[in-house]
Amino acid sequence: MNERTSAALISILLAMAGAIGAESATAAEPVREIRLWPEGVPGDRVPSDPAEKVERGQDDIQRRSFVSDPRLLVHPLPAGDGGPRPAVIILPGGGYNILADDHEGGEIGRFLNGHGIVALTLLYRVPTGAFAEPDAGPVMDAQKSVSIVRQRAAELGIDPDRIGLMGFSAGGHTALVAATTKASFPGADAAPSARPDCTILVYPWRVLANEGKGLWPGVVVDAATPPMFIAQTADDTASPAQGAVALFSALLEAKVPAELHVYERGGHGYGLRRREQAPGTGDWPARLVDWLGGRGFTSR
Repeated sequence: MNERTSAALISILLAMAGAIGAESATAAEPVREIRLWPEGVPGDRVPSDPAEKVERGQDDIQRRSFVSDPRLLVHPLPAGDGGPRPAVIILPGGGYNILADDHEGGEIGRFLNGHGIVALTLLYRVPTGAFAEPDAGPVMDAQKSVSIVRQRAAELGIDPDRIGLMGFSAGGHTALVAATTKASFPGADAAPSARPDCTILVYPWRVLANEGKGLWPGVVVDAATPPMFIAQTADDTASPAQGAVALFSALLEAKVPAELHVYERGGHGYGLRRREQAPGTGDWPARLVDWLGGRGFTSR
């Protein structure tokens, strides 16, 4: 083999090695986003025009509007963290008009990451408030998200038997209905289970029926209901504490493991942002970590 041929062969081998290395690096890239319905959104659809928009107000609240393509945003743990790890899917609030997906999404995800939990923020379809059943589409999105995460657990480094669903305000209503009703998305019967292994509700909206008597229609609390954590304030006019208390009572009656924290002050919509003269708004995350630890969801 002459010198010129040797040089050419080495160049080819180096190029092949580079291509293989690039392919390996791409394969190792963590999943950042998972579309729920790549073949088309079932049920009531949000038009794609106007386009999805994200704005941050003077109150430092990020608001995402016009979500027509429901998807999960993945907050992964650092590479080499080990696994499989538990996961929590986060549903931001917003009254089915917008999604407050930073302080009730991304900030929560980073907090959960700090306790060894893979977090995923669900951008469910909005606005749906004008639909006949405003929660139907979001509930379908929530149930589909649990099923997809369970299906792709190995790829995401997740334990398929430790998947929680966490909702704030309208996201709390969505999480409650999703966790206590039969999965309604197309193909659900043949898909991995859409029922979470635990449910976390923070100032959940519309827990009671419209007339205030009994739980929201369709919510069935029985022995199959996942363990539940509820955090609420007594002065919350948007999500009255009576709903959380009634739900907790139903959980006790059904012998479902549950924990309820009702703090005197704090209002609504605080996320992880502690409010003055309302210590409960800063306490509930610690209580949640304790509770998750008891359920085998935290390791640090």
